[in-house]
Amino acid sequence: MDNSSPAELTMVEAVNLAMAYEMRHDENVVVLGEDVGTNGGVFRATDGLKKEFGLRRVMDTPLAESLIAGVSVGMASQGLRPIAEIQFLGFIFAAMEHIICHAARIRNRTRGRITCPMVLRAPFGGGIHAPEHHSESTEAIFAHTAGLRVVVPSSPVRAYGLLLAAIRDPDPVIFLEPKRIYRISKQAIEDNGEALPMDVCFTLREGTDITLISWGAMILETLQAANKLSESGINAEVIDVATISPLDIDTLLSSVKKTGRCVIIHEAARTCGVGADISAQISERALLSLQAPIKRVTGYDTIMPYFRNEHYYMPSTEDIVSAAMDTLNYE
Repeated sequence: MDNSSPAELTMVEAVNLAMAYEMRHDENVVVLGEDVGTNGGVFRATDGLKKEFGLRRVMDTPLAESLIAGVSVGMASQGLRPIAEIQFLGFIFAAMEHIICHAARIRNRTRGRITCPMVLRAPFGGGIHAPEHHSESTEAIFAHTAGLRVVVPSSPVRAYGLLLAAIRDPDPVIFLEPKRIYRISKQAIEDNGEALPMDVCFTLREGTDITLISWGAMILETLQAANKLSESGINAEVIDVATISPLDIDTLLSSVKKTGRCVIIHEAARTCGVGADISAQISERALLSLQAPIKRVTGYDTIMPYFRNEHYYMPSTEDIVSAAMDTLNYE
């Protein structure tokens, strides 16, 4: 690719670009998962990798998530850098034994003698009219697991840079890709191998009146809400959490101390969601800066409904605007 002319790429194309870059520059990077080779993945995130790198480095696996995770832990502990794909996040539960009991613990178990530099990619979230077990947003499970880094990109540029950082990390990274926005927009990406930092939030819009905190696909509605609020003269700050574990709480506290008001938005269920922890930490450490109670705009504590009703489940731009106005009008 001509680096002087950055290509306009979608998020799924940016994911593919990052994997290809690392595979060209590190022969220990391998890709495995269901249909990732010949078919290029169910969303075509691995399209073309088998042709360029061959069967030894791009491996189609059986329909066995436990096998994918277990083999990845073995590879990572012995010097390879596997990028494993779980076709949909809702399929990951068969792999949890290896992820939680082995990948997340191997550094601690061996007192640092063995690390586990693996990336487990999984499309997640609703909004594409998928059937049951294809639309879950269960990132809180992994955020609660010590030893795992949990990263959620919200744009093509951040998908490219954060995935590069994840592949290079010496410890396991759960890389959750919001499939609803895989192809919703394009950004110019220079294929230069420059990673973005993990463990930090990205301030997407500066503001002084209220802080809107979100991640993944919900960043789209959050930015739309900020634009609508601006029509009423309200200057909203928008923060993309990006790495939900470990959490960059300092950036969030700094913003809330400036604005005095906060709304947290996520698609996942409300109870024990990541938003609840963010709210608790802000309340514990910035209570006297708050001019109103923190609001959360979330999914429901129910199973994601089938496609005909999923739009009732997922937070909308109007829901965010309403929550923001309630917070701003609090007395």
